[in-house]
Amino acid sequence: MSIDTGTVEKIARLARIRVTEEEKVKFAGELNGIMQWIEQLQDVDTEGVEPMTSVVDMSLYMREDAVTDGDMQEKILANAPEASEGFFVVPKVVE
Repeated sequence: MSIDTGTVEKIARLARIRVTEEEKVKFAGELNGIMQWIEQLQDVDTEGVEPMTSVVDMSLYMREDAVTDGDMQEKILANAPEASEGFFVVPKVVE
C-alpha cells in the first residue's frame, strides 16, 4: 500500500491538524515506511504459536463474587457538601 500526499491531507483533515506541503511529503514518506514494516509482519510464521496476554504463564486469581461492604449510602453522602435524593449534587459544567 502506498501513501501519497492526498492521503496525508485527508488524514490531517480528519485529525483536524494543519500540515504544510513540505510536511505532507515528509509524512507520506514516514507513513510509507510504517506500512512497509507492517507488511513485513505478514511474512512472520506464527503457525503453532498460541496467543498470549503475558510472557509469564499464569492464571488469574479467582475469588468469590460477594458484596463485602456495601449499603453505606448515608455514610458516603454525609461527606458531600450537598446531596439530593441519594445522589451527590454538583454544579452544572455544560456551557
